[in-house]
Amino acid sequence: MQTALVHDYLNQYGGAERVLEAIHDIYPHAPVYTSIMDPVAMPLHMQSWDIRTSWMQHLPAWRRYFRHYFMLYPRAFESFDMRPYNLIISSSSAYGKGIIPPPGATHICYCHTPMRFAWQTDAYVARERIGGIRRRVMQPMLASLRAWDVASSARVTHFIANSKVVAERINTHYGRSATIIPPPVDLAPFQPRPAGDYYLTGGRLVPYKRIDLAIQACTALNLPLVVFGDGRDKTELMAMAGPTVRFVGRISEQERLDLYAGCRAFLFPGEEDFGITPLEAMAAGRPVIAYRGGGALDTVIDGQTGLFFGAQEPAALQDALTRATAISWDAQAIRTHAESFGRDRFVARIRAFVDTHHEVVNG
Repeated sequence: MQTALVHDYLNQYGGAERVLEAIHDIYPHAPVYTSIMDPVAMPLHMQSWDIRTSWMQHLPAWRRYFRHYFMLYPRAFESFDMRPYNLIISSSSAYGKGIIPPPGATHICYCHTPMRFAWQTDAYVARERIGGIRRRVMQPMLASLRAWDVASSARVTHFIANSKVVAERINTHYGRSATIIPPPVDLAPFQPRPAGDYYLTGGRLVPYKRIDLAIQACTALNLPLVVFGDGRDKTELMAMAGPTVRFVGRISEQERLDLYAGCRAFLFPGEEDFGITPLEAMAAGRPVIAYRGGGALDTVIDGQTGLFFGAQEPAALQDALTRATAISWDAQAIRTHAESFGRDRFVARIRAFVDTHHEVVNG
């Protein structure tokens, strides 16, 4: 079985890249096809992989302008010669699923979401603060991109979605069904310890994460809040924060695990396709207070592993924070729930899916 892996781009390290890592562990000798790779932004161990970039790797200033080249990615992935492979696994939230498999090959797409900027344009341009003439110029290009996205979805033999909400989008935009396999979570050893007095939130400090809600709610209630991570919103968020809010910036993995283990609860006010950080907090035995939407609906059990709030407004989060103090949380039960999303479980599910569906197609 000649296998190839495909990933949209390797110029940042996040949840999608962790999925790729886990799939690569199953197929360590498979080449990884991608549009561009920035070795500086990726873990050192990835640099030993067989990574094959497209001609986009030679475009001028692509590190700075890779988003501006968005109309070129379809051609880049279609230019790859996939004839040697009879099993192709793409990890995609945009373009990777658009590779052209040879006749008879099985193409399994692990879809993080159909491309947001094409299908959720209003939310995307608001989040990225795109306006004026640039927004008007983008509209016909995005219409063309949506048409390509639908057409290229027919090149996928089977879809895997990372959450229920993404499976629904795949059905809505592509008219295809998808099997749900949640992303892998690296489970640190669990050592129960008393909760501290602070709440925790963080990640990339960008608008859609809605860290502003956590800051406003904790400031209003005079509650200690620790914010980890960095991003373009940091200055604005610091300006709105009260004296009980502390920013710790970029921290090591061990420091982050220690913060999870010691917090009263992790605040997850944004809406994401899945969201790894809530499960990392639950793996430390800590409850999650999350906005009722997106991937959190798949991972948080209301009243058992956390609480939901129904509107992305500070008052709604304040109410949830108040309700959470009346609940006696079972740290071991929360940890046990998180274990069902562990890396070993993910690998087993992917192996079983590939073994079943590749065999069906190729007999």
